[in-house]
Amino acid sequence: MVYRRWLASCLVKQPEDRLLFDQAFHIFWRNPRLMEKMRDLLLPSLTRETEGDPDDDPTSRRIDEALNAARPPEAKEEDDDEAIEIDMSMTTSTVERLQTTDFQMMSVAEMAEAERAIDSMVLALPTRSSRRFAAAPSHGRLSFKRTLRQMVRRGGLPLPVHEQRLRKPRPIVVICDISGSMERYSRMLLRLVHALTQRRGNVHSFLFGTRLSNVTRQMKDRDADAALRAISTYVEDWSGGTRISSALQNFNRDWSRRVLGQGALVLLITDGLDRDEGGDLAFEIDRLHRSCSRLIWLNPLLRFDGFEPRSGGVQTMLPHVDAFLPIHSLDSIRKLSGMLEDDMPPGWRAQSLASWQHRLHDILDEEAGNGVAG
Repeated sequence: MVYRRWLASCLVKQPEDRLLFDQAFHIFWRNPRLMEKMRDLLLPSLTRETEGDPDDDPTSRRIDEALNAARPPEAKEEDDDEAIEIDMSMTTSTVERLQTTDFQMMSVAEMAEAERAIDSMVLALPTRSSRRFAAAPSHGRLSFKRTLRQMVRRGGLPLPVHEQRLRKPRPIVVICDISGSMERYSRMLLRLVHALTQRRGNVHSFLFGTRLSNVTRQMKDRDADAALRAISTYVEDWSGGTRISSALQNFNRDWSRRVLGQGALVLLITDGLDRDEGGDLAFEIDRLHRSCSRLIWLNPLLRFDGFEPRSGGVQTMLPHVDAFLPIHSLDSIRKLSGMLEDDMPPGWRAQSLASWQHRLHDILDEEAGNGVAG
């Protein structure tokens, strides 16, 4: 028991990783036959004796894959008369389940399948009205200029010509958190940013942990794996602390005037757990909100049904965003794309944030009452 605590103190970085460590320790040292049970998870359901096995959970499957990755394949016996082949291709039910599976709970094979799904997504993103007009067949406003030109061509015959305003894609700016608390989602979220960049050319990408890094050039590589390798070499503050206010201050000072023109939309991807005690987060997030057309906050912590805005960073940032949405699965990415396609009509901000703002006011009133009572 003492060695187990010593090993845990060296390997466990976050409290939620303790369960993962306990299961790996149990598999490796105490119950050798538990490994065989988890190996059966990779076989069809006919090979499993009972349903509802307590070891049938995503964490156990990830441990089993990690422990078996370094093992050499067993030599095949020469006296095998016939080989049994099992079709392990993903069925329709498996694909449907993968859409709602949390990125944190995916196995290695599922993460590879999710990456391919993100790469093949056709992301519909918002547009904005342009200053230019184009001729319309039968609707829009009446264009006197085009009508006069048409009269000259037709010998003075006054046939009205209509026109409508063209629409242009909005520039997109992605500011993504890659700190230690976001480590389990960084890989899939960077895949999403790469898909956005390949889909739309006018996308600017920034990563931050303890410092702000512009990775727009690296994201333009058509090969997603090559782009992520280049980013991992370029960025130096992976899985470290979180300094949201300092990162936003650097962005507002050095980059906002360059990339936030033409009605740009900002996607801020972070869990809001700010550890920058010296920064003014309220001022920086308000300045960012005023500089862009819309500020959308994507938070993986919203995957929890009981999530409440109780941390200081969340309470500070929530009043200054236009939307507060989850980003933890393929289904959440598709919903985000569908919502952005509508270009967020009037009243959209109030409808999307009303429940969260009411809950935030209740929490602040509760904390204020407890402070007075104390």
